[in-house]
Amino acid sequence: MANPENEREVWLSIGSAPFDRDLQLAIIDYDGVNALVFPCRRILGGWIKAENGKPIEVRPTHWRGWGSS
Repeated sequence: MANPENEREVWLSIGSAPFDRDLQLAIIDYDGVNALVFPCRRILGGWIKAENGKPIEVRPTHWRGWGSS
């Protein structure tokens, strides 16, 4: 399990993303690594916006705790 202080700074593998916590997600595309600008939560089968519970259609590659630098 990741160190809670470290996970606010370093991008971690998406497979280790926890449930029931606000997270910042990153996706890698032709421009490089791009962080989403809103908090997300992992649910069974995908991801939702933490603010309203609406599903988001992303395939994130990395995560860190919300509020990271």
